[in-house]
Amino acid sequence: MDIAIIGTGYVGLVTGTCLASAGHRVVCMDIDSDKVERMRAGEVPIYEPGLKELFIDAIASGHLRFTTAINEVVENADIVFLALPTPPGADGSADLSAVMSVADQLGPLLHKYTIIIDKSTVPVGTAEQVRQRIAAHATVEFDVVSNPEFLREGFAVKDFLRPDRVVIGTDSKQARSTLQRLYKPFVASDEQLFWMDTASAELTKYAANAFLALKVTFINEIANMCERLGANVETVAAGIGSDERIGKRFLQAGIGYGGSCFPKDVLALHKTAQDKDYDFKLLNAIIAANSHQKQRLVEKVENYFDDVRGKHFALWGLAFKPDTDDIREAPAQEIIKRLLQLGATIAAYDPEAAANTHRILGDMAGLSYTDSAEAALADADALLIATEWQEFRSMDVNTIAKQLKEPVVFDGRNLYELDAAQSAGLYYESIGRATIDGRNNS
Repeated sequence: MDIAIIGTGYVGLVTGTCLASAGHRVVCMDIDSDKVERMRAGEVPIYEPGLKELFIDAIASGHLRFTTAINEVVENADIVFLALPTPPGADGSADLSAVMSVADQLGPLLHKYTIIIDKSTVPVGTAEQVRQRIAAHATVEFDVVSNPEFLREGFAVKDFLRPDRVVIGTDSKQARSTLQRLYKPFVASDEQLFWMDTASAELTKYAANAFLALKVTFINEIANMCERLGANVETVAAGIGSDERIGKRFLQAGIGYGGSCFPKDVLALHKTAQDKDYDFKLLNAIIAANSHQKQRLVEKVENYFDDVRGKHFALWGLAFKPDTDDIREAPAQEIIKRLLQLGATIAAYDPEAAANTHRILGDMAGLSYTDSAEAALADADALLIATEWQEFRSMDVNTIAKQLKEPVVFDGRNLYELDAAQSAGLYYESIGRATIDGRNNS
């Protein structure tokens, strides 16, 4: 099929590349001309495991092209994916200006029956709004479909090529038949295709992310209780996660969720509830608890040092999760801002996200970046861990103890075994587990 992708952010680029790798003729459009030129030259603008190889092969085969001209991507397209940004506004609502701007342009550009797919995460009712905008200028038949993405950063290529489910909102038989053919190579059976109305499809994405955010928040709250009761959150999580009604995933205690999805989707669903005069109490609690959890490491640091003015800290991890360079809503940013505000200095390291962090935070006084994890430890009064990169997990705790000026670690991701921290002579505080002080080991 001829497929157009409008928007080459995280979702659009992964979607376009994976569809091109399956043999479809894909043209991706973006208004950023510099970005388009870089992609034409084979540069992948985001870090995502497995994407670069597919990207380069798809370009070489001629199945993947890039342009800044919207008419060029739409004129021959059988399917047009809208993969546009929907950032949160000041009130938490999703900003649909990019989506609606494109919808206004599409009508006159359609020359044959075309399926328009909302791939972005959008509030309930957006598909109908897009349909109305296009219909105002269209002279041919078209369908607007809701097909929300469920791509996990770090696993996005795998999730697209082998999805556990594909949610499609449409009442059109023609659209259903076409999309069934489109997704057939990727699903093991038709049972993985979930057909529903557009409103239900739009709400499904928000409901899924809100529920996962709830699981993360719940185990973090249990972790905070564990610290007060002398329990271990990892054994508690294993105990409840073995119940198939609960499941093991998203029960890793830490310093709060971040990224491009959970924060804005929870806020958007909360705003939708407000607009419908519904007091969604659970969402209120999730938002408040996660905001507090992002400060847990700083609280631990302040409790330990009393006054952090003049202290120098190593910070490992700037991305909101491992295997991505995405720093949106990353807890590390809150940690950096608060510690600098308190008068500390920081040497930060991340395998992929340092450049993005510098782009957002700029040249903040007291913040520097290193090119290795060990380099960040030099002359540091303590180490703070904010992202669970495998590189950090594999680090020898004895090396950490020797490289730090003081063998003090505040681990927001529970990377190390407590016995190992004790043996290495570390003072080691993690999340929801006992505090270890091995500095007096004989």
